[in-house]
Amino acid sequence: MEDKHSCSVRIIHKDAVEKASAALPDAYAAAGLELFFKVFADATRIKILSALLSTELCVCDLCAVLDMKQSAVSQQLRLLRQMRLVRSRQDGKSVYYSLDDEHINKILLMGLEHISEKG
Repeated sequence: MEDKHSCSVRIIHKDAVEKASAALPDAYAAAGLELFFKVFADATRIKILSALLSTELCVCDLCAVLDMKQSAVSQQLRLLRQMRLVRSRQDGKSVYYSLDDEHINKILLMGLEHISEKG
């Protein structure tokens, strides 16, 4: 049985190969993107980011929303801050978290839209 996803004729399309090669990120950018998208590969982090789509929340609020212990939420927030996906601001004794910028909002919304599209 022939694989319909492979070439039956071995012809290299030089223009297409050159165009695709030019679009490849350099090694540093590829490694950065790999780390960036790995952050999205955890359901808890996705839930935290999704909760922050609509409003900023303190750790206690996030614990209530996610029904999780503060230590677990704080650990995930630390990683999200390191990867610049969330930012924090202090107000008195409370620290509030929000999405770092509009790009994170768009990435989340586009991902949700993509997976909800009809097959």
